Amino acid sequence: MKISIARGELLEALSVVSRGLSSRTTLPILSGIHVSTDGDTAVFQATDLEVSIKTSCKARVEQPGKSVLPGRLLTDVARSLPEAAITIDTSTPNTASVVCGQSSFSMKTLSPEDYPKFPEVAPGQETVLPAETFSHVVHQVSKSVSRDETRPILTGVLVVVETGTLRMVATDSYRLCVREVPLEKAPADIELVVPGKAIEDVAKLVGSSENITLGVSENQVIFTFGATTFISRRIEGSFPNYNQLLPKEHTTRATVDRAELLEAVKRVSLMAQHNTPLRVKVSVAEHTMTLSAATQDVGDAVEDLQVTPEGEDVEIAFNHTYLLDGVSVAESDTVALEVTSPLKPGVIKPSDGEDFTYLLMPVRLG
Repeated sequence: MKISIARGELLEALSVVSRGLSSRTTLPILSGIHVSTDGDTAVFQATDLEVSIKTSCKARVEQPGKSVLPGRLLTDVARSLPEAAITIDTSTPNTASVVCGQSSFSMKTLSPEDYPKFPEVAPGQETVLPAETFSHVVHQVSKSVSRDETRPILTGVLVVVETGTLRMVATDSYRLCVREVPLEKAPADIELVVPGKAIEDVAKLVGSSENITLGVSENQVIFTFGATTFISRRIEGSFPNYNQLLPKEHTTRATVDRAELLEAVKRVSLMAQHNTPLRVKVSVAEHTMTLSAATQDVGDAVEDLQVTPEGEDVEIAFNHTYLLDGVSVAESDTVALEVTSPLKPGVIKPSDGEDFTYLLMPVRLG
């Protein structure tokens, strides 16, 4: 195989498929990127057996063929080269030469015959979503995905498309995030749980694509956008009934400028070390929200914010990282903190709507 590709296009293709590279040393072939030719395009594939990614770009194909090149090394080499055409030549057995201008690299290749075949998946259901909306919603909910593999269902994001809306839900049992957005075109209804890492990777990769096609088969999910196909396993099982967890009422509601709250939480959190909770006290008469944290042998911090309160005075405590995550992704100018009691979850939502809900378990005050 001998192909020449513009550096920018090669680097873009490699950065897409490299998200599918495996770090498992037991199967060295999975650390490689499968490169092949199809007419006047170069096709790149990578897989870690959980996720498979394929993308293509225009190339000058002097000699068709296929090979498996070391993924990270090829990407690093391409990144280091100047903006010009890069030629990849694998005509020497078990070796690839990479040439650009006056630079020349030689690297060992692996047999393409040993590389896993790209999954041929026929989706049973398909729906088309605006790529920008999809990425935006993933960004908001993905912080709440669990990293604990003992409850696999919580390591995923519930994706629901129904009656012209897109809803995503994530929870790690300490916090729960629900985001719902209207869709201009009402696509086909769909519901599934996608692994958190996979959906985050797709959201980062869609780039300038206008739309993303989401396809579902019996045990896999297929994302197609631009020249890229991204296949991941689905997470089997029933996602928790999150509607049961959302409080139907509250005794205290404090509306506050989101940017001010975000900066105050960041500052006070500096004194919330060693899992020390961050306390939130709402005084209705004084129209204040007081944030405080104290860590033994370290110090303490207190900050008052002006709020628009409703209901009763309350004092509640939260994990400062989880509180920070919720405020940072709420995105509206003002947010409301709703509390029922110090022992029940608090809820952060935009003060002007119900399309974003971030529920946060309290920390018991000593």
